Amino acid sequence: MKSIWLSFILLTAVVPATAQDLLPELVRRIKPSAVAIETFDARGEKRSRGSGFFIDTDRVVTNRHVIEGAFRAEVHSSTGTSYPVKGVLAVDAEGDIAILLVEAPPNLVRPLSLDRTSPQEGESVVVIGNPFGLEGSVTNGIVSAVRDIPTFGRIIQITAPISPGSSGSPVVNMQGQVIGVATLQVTSGQSVNFAIPSERISQLQIGPLTSFSDLVVAAGRNKRARAVQFFRDGLSFLSKDDCEKALPYFEKAVDSDSNYAEAWAQTGFCNEKLGRHPEAIEASKKAVSLRPSSESYFNIGLANYYLKHYREAAEAYRQAIRLDPYNAADAYYAIGLVYRDWGRADDEIQAYKQAIRLRSDYTSAYERLGSRYFRSKKYSEALEVLKQLANL
Repeated sequence: MKSIWLSFILLTAVVPATAQDLLPELVRRIKPSAVAIETFDARGEKRSRGSGFFIDTDRVVTNRHVIEGAFRAEVHSSTGTSYPVKGVLAVDAEGDIAILLVEAPPNLVRPLSLDRTSPQEGESVVVIGNPFGLEGSVTNGIVSAVRDIPTFGRIIQITAPISPGSSGSPVVNMQGQVIGVATLQVTSGQSVNFAIPSERISQLQIGPLTSFSDLVVAAGRNKRARAVQFFRDGLSFLSKDDCEKALPYFEKAVDSDSNYAEAWAQTGFCNEKLGRHPEAIEASKKAVSLRPSSESYFNIGLANYYLKHYREAAEAYRQAIRLDPYNAADAYYAIGLVYRDWGRADDEIQAYKQAIRLRSDYTSAYERLGSRYFRSKKYSEALEVLKQLANL
């Protein structure tokens, strides 16, 4: 009996802790780093409330829209201590991120570290925010999707609820690292919660300190500010892969500011997803005229391919390859499909080979290459490709 009891103790001792088991300790560790942010108007009256978190002893990250229109702000720690915000160090308008300079005693601040790698779908996450003014509220969930949005980058969908007041909260993995900034977007009566990856925080260039009043004045003079709001509304729907609802907002963004390259790019992307090929070409061409990007050229190539404009499609794909030669496997594969339908077998073969050179596990490229060799009666080459495919 004693040996059975000892075996039971040993077995239970080695059972790994689950994410739920680790949650209380994780929350205890990261809660002091999360803050509430309160903003005030020109008369000193309370204007809005949001969330943020320390990434350094004097720097707090939050959503850009949390401080929009504010003339002053202060942060409140989980212990109830308040610190004045001296100004804004950096802004990512499209990503809805701002870095604030905060006057706080360094010994009382516990900054959070950033995880710049892409999270895994199904990964457990924790959000510590301040919904409805309830400081330090905790929600948890998982990463439900990581979406790659052309010309913008990644967006992280999470199941952890984000309530009003929690925009700007840290989304933290089970190692206590920030994987993103929580964003609640309410558009046309619909609430969409997602996270902007922390890599965008790392990419922000710290500039000279800007006062809140200067930001308000600049926004009033700049037509881009209104366009960015439409863009963010569109992005909230695009995070759910809903181009039908996203497109009108991107169109409003370019109507507000016709030189807004990012909004033109997303207008082109959504039109292509919806099968509106001529409109996709027009918008994407406007985007590359303002700011050339491989993603928009790829979109032009795809739209032309579906319209059977093979010469134009091939040229657009070549431009995409020229702008980003090290990440051009998909463009080479796509140009291979163009040459296939165009009846240019030798060029098709070379395109698939280039795709495989850049991505050695590109299964579809191997399959297309083998098929082309077989149809060209190059049986030994087709067999060799099939052998390589079998070894993947």
